[in-house]
Amino acid sequence: MSTGGPDLFVICKSCGSEVSPYITECPYCGNRLRKRAPKIDRDGRVAERRRRRPPTPALPRLKRGEMPGIRAESRPYATLALLVAGLVGCLLWRTGLVKFADIAVVGKPGAHWWRIVTASFTYANTGFAFVTLGTIALYGWLLERRHGPVPVLALYALGGIGGVAVAAAIYAFPIVQGANGAALALLVAWALPDLLAVRGGEEIEGDLLGTAVIAAVVALMPLAVTDASWVADGVGVVAGLVVGLPLARVALR
Repeated sequence: MSTGGPDLFVICKSCGSEVSPYITECPYCGNRLRKRAPKIDRDGRVAERRRRRPPTPALPRLKRGEMPGIRAESRPYATLALLVAGLVGCLLWRTGLVKFADIAVVGKPGAHWWRIVTASFTYANTGFAFVTLGTIALYGWLLERRHGPVPVLALYALGGIGGVAVAAAIYAFPIVQGANGAALALLVAWALPDLLAVRGGEEIEGDLLGTAVIAAVVALMPLAVTDASWVADGVGVVAGLVVGLPLARVALR
């Protein structure tokens, strides 16, 4: 056999006879050597079978506003709606359209139970509104990107509206406004996956120090604003833990 030339023979595995490499069946025993006769190139050599290239993965057609390889993020509609509602609540009584006592909790709500809802969107202090709404905007947006609008709305209802309701039930003559409870609920729920990861010895990308500073500022607002409730703070933290733990397990999978 010459180097680079065609094989002079092959061995039949059935009868052991030497046969031509260009046939499909052994002439001595009839054993099938190959499915089809090999292709011969110009030099008389058996041409190697070409391997098929794997199919190129096809990406779906891009939507408007998307870049190749990057999917456009959905807009945080729930978070935006909560912010707009908070701004509207501030403007309603500041412009004199409604009285503060008509939308905040001043005394036991009684038949005016709906004030428990509107009170979480009312701010008599600009600094209180800035800190609370800013926290809701930041962590509501982060949570909505991660889990969608339902957890954001649930956390606001439990921490914000629920915090006002519990405060109104506990105090003899409650005066409650704002959604500091909702802000803490959203913040705690967002930070839980990172806290659990740190506890497990993993490295994280989030800024827990900055989150802790913001949490401290929100939690201490009752020192600066008498209408901000410590009870609402506590309810917000509990709501963040209760809702945030299942969400954290989903995020860590």
